[in-house]
Amino acid sequence: MDNDVRIGLAEAIGTAILVIGGPGAAIFATGGFNEGLSVGILGVSLAFGLSLMCMAYLIGRISGCHINPAVTIGMIATKKLDAARSVPYFGQFVGGVIGAGLIALVLSGTDGFMSRAQDAGFASNGYGDHSPSGFDLMSVAIFEIIVTAVFVLIVLATTDENGVPKGFGPIAAGFGLALVHMISIPVSNTSVNPARSFATAVFQGDWALGQVWAFIVFPAIGAVVAGAAWMVVGPPSSAAST
Repeated sequence: MDNDVRIGLAEAIGTAILVIGGPGAAIFATGGFNEGLSVGILGVSLAFGLSLMCMAYLIGRISGCHINPAVTIGMIATKKLDAARSVPYFGQFVGGVIGAGLIALVLSGTDGFMSRAQDAGFASNGYGDHSPSGFDLMSVAIFEIIVTAVFVLIVLATTDENGVPKGFGPIAAGFGLALVHMISIPVSNTSVNPARSFATAVFQGDWALGQVWAFIVFPAIGAVVAGAAWMVVGPPSSAAST
């Protein structure tokens, strides 16, 4: 199989599983269907982090397990990935929609569950009235840029040849993703990942597609900020192309 095809499929599969794990936990296990069994912000944050960690071990040797366009942008910005070779990575958007579609399929099997999930936001990201705590667009923009930059910096460090000990990178990245979710779920429901944001917006059915632009643009800016910062503070070897 062509290597670009393998990378595209790996990234799509990994992103699908991330969406099933993260937004899936938010939809199924935060009180919407079992009010006494909510895993809360901590549980959802860990679901995102554990999904990433497992996918990194599963597909890391195939594609590097970006499963997030912001990570891919960070890799391009730091020359860890040649821009000309980046196209297959954006299969992340396809995989994300497939993952969200599978969640929707499960919900549609029981009368009323899909509409309840959509009314609750379908784990979509939002600002203003659709921010979990009512944060406006400016606050959400600032926070998404910051937390995306933090997360992408963690990934850049863990993928550097002089970074964490071999085999421990997925653990650091997974806990990094969990950390930024713990911080920012109350602000924007946490994007830091345009593919994840687009996927849930597609199935929300109302307001989410009108706001999803913010969760494509601001994480992308955060990724560029992280890339610029890493080029300054990272070791010289970190700019090696892959």
